[in-house]
Amino acid sequence: MALDFTAIDFETANGFRGSPCAVGLVKVRSGKAVETATWLMRPPAGHDEFDPRNVAIHGIRPDDVAGRPRFGELFAEIGGFIGDDVLAAHNAAFDLGVIRSALEVSDMAAPAYDYACTVVLSRRTYDLPSHSLPFVAEAAGVPLVNHHDATEDAAACAGILVDIAQRHGATSVEGLYGSLHLALPRHSEFIPGRDEFSAPTAKALRAVVRPAPSAAAPVPAGRRTWAPWPEEGGNPAANAAADPAHPLFGHRIVFTGSLGMTRAEAKSQAAALGAQPASSVTRATTLLVVGDGFVAADLARGNPAGGSGPKTSKARRALELRSAGYRVEVLSEGEFLQMLGGEWPARSA
Repeated sequence: MALDFTAIDFETANGFRGSPCAVGLVKVRSGKAVETATWLMRPPAGHDEFDPRNVAIHGIRPDDVAGRPRFGELFAEIGGFIGDDVLAAHNAAFDLGVIRSALEVSDMAAPAYDYACTVVLSRRTYDLPSHSLPFVAEAAGVPLVNHHDATEDAAACAGILVDIAQRHGATSVEGLYGSLHLALPRHSEFIPGRDEFSAPTAKALRAVVRPAPSAAAPVPAGRRTWAPWPEEGGNPAANAAADPAHPLFGHRIVFTGSLGMTRAEAKSQAAALGAQPASSVTRATTLLVVGDGFVAADLARGNPAGGSGPKTSKARRALELRSAGYRVEVLSEGEFLQMLGGEWPARSA
């Protein structure tokens, strides 16, 4: 079998993963990129509001997609480009979930896809402080200039998968997963009227618009409001029945700093996806999620707490363990949220 697949990357208009506004695809044949495609689109009706937080990430604004077809109108072309290929994405559960949720709210059937996740594969191939796309692309020798441009991100993902396959001596995606003693994941189909909505879609359809907490004391534009971390509290048991292909499954995860959700909620959601939350960084820790505006580039600047402030004690300990040879990875809030399905907590910025 040849190393054939299609790499895909979505950008979304808001925190609901079923709000795609751009997609980039790269078709690979025998380990070489042979064709690319990209579309700007309006998200499905009723889910097409642009959140400033998303706009700040990818730069796509409502005016950029005004008059464009909606996702449901374009999916025949997108699906035709993919064909029967294995889909590859960096944090594939999110991008496959975009297809599923966007088609669910469009009252359209969603096909099943076999897929490869380059986050999962990267962790089994490279020893990196962060497995965010820019770090992995650099490790794979793949250029990535405009991160969060859908086509460039898809091209980087394609190059990463080719490099990983070569490092493991695999000549196909199926062979690569087999060499790592993993089953090739499959994202199930959806038939309207027969199948239940996925959890993110069901939650989005139940959502109601709530008024601002206080019109008399609005939050100044651009200022982030944080949900303060409470005491560490308990650590729920990891869900052993969670999808083993999910990038959080099987990890021991610790949180530090302030995120847009309470620590109890963060732990609960991580545990539901098969991660085991813990309260302190130890030799057993494999993931540390850092809040307070941290981005992966802060690691390169030697500042895992983000901004110009001091490192948290947990972040310092994580870097010390890495220096001693332990495989602990540092995630930003945005990367963690995407692994949860891309939904921004109500109080995050």
